[in-house]
Amino acid sequence: MFNYFRRKRRDRWLAQHPIADELWLPVTTMPVLKNLSASELARLRELAAWFLHTKAISPKGELVFSDPMRVVLAAQAVLPILNLGFEAYDDWQEIIIYPSQFLAPTRHVDHIGVVHEGEYALAGQARGDGPVLFSWHDVMEGPWLDGWNVVIHELAHKLDMCNGGHANGYPMLNAGMDHDDWKSAFSDAFAHLQTIAHSNDHSPIDLYAATNPAECFAVLSEVFFERPLVLQESYPAVYEQLMQFYKQNPVERLHPQRYRQVQTHYDYLQ
Repeated sequence: MFNYFRRKRRDRWLAQHPIADELWLPVTTMPVLKNLSASELARLRELAAWFLHTKAISPKGELVFSDPMRVVLAAQAVLPILNLGFEAYDDWQEIIIYPSQFLAPTRHVDHIGVVHEGEYALAGQARGDGPVLFSWHDVMEGPWLDGWNVVIHELAHKLDMCNGGHANGYPMLNAGMDHDDWKSAFSDAFAHLQTIAHSNDHSPIDLYAATNPAECFAVLSEVFFERPLVLQESYPAVYEQLMQFYKQNPVERLHPQRYRQVQTHYDYLQ
């Protein structure tokens, strides 16, 4: 009953506070969104509006964070939960935005088992204690179908953290998904990526995915949305698992012009 009234209040708020056309329509030309259907874009628009309503966005330094910038961020942020629903991001509340890459303490184990600790310049960071941090410069570099999208990457970490509070490459799976299939698909892909990283061979996928299972899930989520054919051809079992997890099939959205150079300007966002 509580959830019913919560949904009713949310639907009433959304009906009264849509994202204005002048803010939304330019965003729909971003390559990462270009092949969504009209119904998918309408659903994305509602998700983005609710995202902006429920998440505190805190700009840092000299950054003045305008409404068009907020909508560009939100549209990318809610693409992974397009068919998962509003509640998928309920367990965190704040986004911190820096003008460019920022220094933050980090710790990770690389593909040969060496632990790296220190303060590094980052494009994004999903913290287990709540907030997500982004470099605005890198957010604007994200939606160009090159397989690199810091917003999708960090929010994949947040989805991963829903299953136990830390990112480990094993998010809470949807009903009907097979845990053994997930483990097999990602273990095989991770092992293969580590082999490539060890041998310094070329990979169409960013070898940061070979760092650890959490980064493997986040990087392959980026590729799933931005270069789905590459993922489907390289690791078909992973593509199948992510299709079930995100409840989306980006390959079905593709058109021949998908990988043409897109000349779209966002000067008003700079």
